[in-house]
Amino acid sequence: MNTSPPEGAVEIHFIGNATLLLRYGPFTLLTDPNFLHRGQHAYLGHGLLSRRLTEPALPVTRLPVGLDAVVLSHLHGDHWDRVARRHLDRGVPVITTPHAARRLQAFHGFHRATGLRNRQSHDLVKDGARVRVTAVPGRHARGALQAFLPPVMGSVVEFMDAYGQVTLRLYLSGDTLPFEGLEMITEDHPDIHLAVVHLGGTTLPGGFLVTMDAAMGCDLVELLDPPLVLPVHYEEYTVMKSPLGHFLAEARRRGLGPRLVHCPRGGRVIAGPGPRVATPGTAVPGR
Repeated sequence: MNTSPPEGAVEIHFIGNATLLLRYGPFTLLTDPNFLHRGQHAYLGHGLLSRRLTEPALPVTRLPVGLDAVVLSHLHGDHWDRVARRHLDRGVPVITTPHAARRLQAFHGFHRATGLRNRQSHDLVKDGARVRVTAVPGRHARGALQAFLPPVMGSVVEFMDAYGQVTLRLYLSGDTLPFEGLEMITEDHPDIHLAVVHLGGTTLPGGFLVTMDAAMGCDLVELLDPPLVLPVHYEEYTVMKSPLGHFLAEARRRGLGPRLVHCPRGGRVIAGPGPRVATPGTAVPGR
């Protein structure tokens, strides 16, 4: 059994794609649950499918019992799949967009799904600790294509001690492209500790880009200016055309290399207060 992370620190298990298991004090949170196996297809809407190229590092059946919440950026088949829908407890709180919350409640029985508008927050309180999830802007596509993709949100997750003091701010980008609305994040949250950046350069038929490629990911890092950056959402599906290596090279070229948190699929890192560093842990069992 894994020991708890140090007081005030969060442990991040990278399960694959945009799926992270976050442990902070008494809390265990899951992001964008994607547990399809290699070779299975994710449904992206409007008849579009994409085949998974990797295995999740942890099967859904080995998730910790009693998840405190799921943070879901949007309702797409590579972020909320049929495996998660079947196996997750329908009583678990799901913090997501209003669009996703309505569908999860009406069609899938997740009655504790909560939809957040931009700048709206939802607090979780347990054993004297608090976690606050605040919705921040995201945009999955540009132009007319926006109407064909589900609304997406980024999230700022604030981990607090028993006195309500924030010990760590974590930003989850969601599947966003750069747009002017992202500047609001820097206005509201200028002191993000660690940014989890969804990459992959996801490209739909016709050449339409719907997630950040290497250059866009680095543009976002420069805008937010966090001391730590964890890249996720790359090389998992056939529609992802921008590999992690391109982002790492571009980050180093721009002088962002020291900020990168190296956490391969199946690994874990611990980020906490004090010196702003993330330390590696051991591989997650169950690969």
